[in-house]
Amino acid sequence: MVFILTRRTRHVGLAALAALALASTPAHADLGPADHGVDPLAGAPVKRACPDTSQPGAVTCLALVRTDVRPQHGIQPQHAPAGLGATELRDAYRLPTATAGKGQTVAIINVFDDPKAESDLAVYRAQYGLPPCTTANGCFRKVNADGSSRLPHADTSWAQEISLDLDMVSATCPNCKILLVEADQTSIPGLGKGVDTAVRLGAKYISNSYGGAESASASAADFQHFDHPGVAITAASGDSGYGVLFPATAPHVTAVGGTSLGRAANARGWNETAWSGSGSGCATVAPKPPWQKDTGCSRRTVADVSAVADPNTGVAVYDTFGFGGWQVVGGTS
Repeated sequence: MVFILTRRTRHVGLAALAALALASTPAHADLGPADHGVDPLAGAPVKRACPDTSQPGAVTCLALVRTDVRPQHGIQPQHAPAGLGATELRDAYRLPTATAGKGQTVAIINVFDDPKAESDLAVYRAQYGLPPCTTANGCFRKVNADGSSRLPHADTSWAQEISLDLDMVSATCPNCKILLVEADQTSIPGLGKGVDTAVRLGAKYISNSYGGAESASASAADFQHFDHPGVAITAASGDSGYGVLFPATAPHVTAVGGTSLGRAANARGWNETAWSGSGSGCATVAPKPPWQKDTGCSRRTVADVSAVADPNTGVAVYDTFGFGGWQVVGGTS
């Protein structure tokens, strides 16, 4: 994938960012849970996978699910599922193949359990000819945010986000191991503990596909969860246009915005433009990182990189926990 980058001295590998920044796309309508509201900035009919929250310190997932796509179940041998698939994403962003990412672990931090995560992931990877990633072969692992095997209760809304994240890591880094970390509650302390756990378990690349309002009462501990030198940590910038969310405003994460991506008759073969729904702006609490040199914002500026997130050009995601299978999803998650 091609990223829109700001100048920074804290270098993060492009392949690592690719394996993380693509996290932003799950869902369907008729077969899903109650509608959580329509995104006014998305042209296609969509719903938010997770409910909005105004509770201080709470977050929501940032996946937008197309409601005009009829889900299909299982591997589709005749016709590719709707939405951008792994093959198209790898072509659009010129992602490395062969053994790239082999031996590395990408962690996905989410809330609640998706009991179909591993089996749904198997269908996605088989659809696009990607190598199996299972518990049995040591590629896939799922833990609680405290690192234990005690999993939270299942939730169909957050499972859409989990499916999106798993599928996008698979598409962008098919040789990477995947660590799915599931928190018990939608709070920054709980999710931050999950980030700390992922680092402790050896992940060098960590994706956070959620966000909540900045809080003037944010403690130093909140920022510390997202500050692990030598570990690439990404966070979604939001899906409601201008405005910022935490932890994307944390000084030591890479804030991921969104684009619209479509095929084109040019040298690249694709056309990519900024998506109006992408979260962006100037933080009100977080200090400016030393590697940001822009003068228009005295605090932390969002975003740092961008990748496809527009639901109109969304990605294919497979989810059968409360849904019918293949869906088209967007969002900066």
